[in-house]
Amino acid sequence: MEIISVIPRGYCQGVVRAIGIARKTAADHPGQPVTMLGMIVHNSYVVRACQELGIRFVEDPGKTRLELLDEISEGIVIFTAHGVSDDVRAKAEEKGLTAVDATCPDVLRTHTLVKEHCLKGDLIYIGKRNHPESEGTVSLSSRVHLVTQPDDVSRLPDLENVMVTTQTTLSIHDVQPVIQACLDRFPDAAVMNEICSATRMRQEAVMKLKDIDVLIVVGDPRSNNSCQLKKIAGSCGIREAWLIDSVLGLKEEMIRNKNRIAVTSGSSTPNSITSQVISFLTQYAKTGEFILPEHVDNRLL
Repeated sequence: MEIISVIPRGYCQGVVRAIGIARKTAADHPGQPVTMLGMIVHNSYVVRACQELGIRFVEDPGKTRLELLDEISEGIVIFTAHGVSDDVRAKAEEKGLTAVDATCPDVLRTHTLVKEHCLKGDLIYIGKRNHPESEGTVSLSSRVHLVTQPDDVSRLPDLENVMVTTQTTLSIHDVQPVIQACLDRFPDAAVMNEICSATRMRQEAVMKLKDIDVLIVVGDPRSNNSCQLKKIAGSCGIREAWLIDSVLGLKEEMIRNKNRIAVTSGSSTPNSITSQVISFLTQYAKTGEFILPEHVDNRLL
C-alpha cells in the first residue's frame, strides 16, 4: 500500500491571516467580549480552538450576517474570512461595536471589482446560494445577480454592460458551463474568474493524480472548497473519494486492500489534522492494524 501526500495542502494564506487576526484580537482585549460573526472558516476544529481563546461565535444557517448582528450587543465583532457587505459594516458601526475585519484578501479584491463595475453595468456572480461569501458579495449592489447553474442564466432579466465573476472557492470544472451559458446569453460580457489560487492549485493537484484507488479529503463537510476536491475526484478517474473531518472519520473499509491512497485537504483544515491522517495511514500500510487514536491532533497553526 502506498500513501501519497498531495501538495499543496494545509491552510491558505487567507485562513492563516484570519486565524492570526482572531488570536491577536482575543489577546489584545482581555476581559472584553469578542464575537465572531459566523464561523471564522468552515472547519469545526478551528472554531473550537478559537472558542478556547475566549471568542464567542454567532452562527445560524437560516440567518444572514445582517440578521446575526442583532445577537451582538457590545464589544468587538470579527468579520470572518468570507467577507461581509457594506450594510453589515454600517450596522455594526451603528450598534457601537468595534469591528475587526478578517476578510480574505482575495474576497476583498472581488468586492472591489464588483463595486467598481456596478457603477457602470450589471454583474453576474457565479456562487453557491446561502454561502456567506456569496451573501456578502451579492449584497454589495442591486446590480449583482447570483447564478449557480446554467439554467439560472436564462431566467435573468435583460442586463447592460455585463461582467461575470465567481465565488473564490468553486470548482474550476463546475464554473465553466455556467460561464459559457453567460456568454451565450450575453456575448459581449467580460469574464473575471475569481477562483483563488489556493483553491485552483489544490484542484489541479488532484486532477493530476494517476492510478489512485482512493482519495481521502480531510475537511469539514461545510467547507465548500473541501467538498469540491471530493467532487473533482469523480471526474478525473479516481475510483473512490471520501471526505472526513479528521482521522476519527476513517473506516477500514475505505482503505482495505487498496494499493494507492492519496490524501489532500481543504484550505481551512489545520495541517496537524491532515498530518495525523497521513501518519495513521502510513502506519496501517506497514502493520495492517486499524486502531484509531483516542484524540484528534488539533493545532491552529
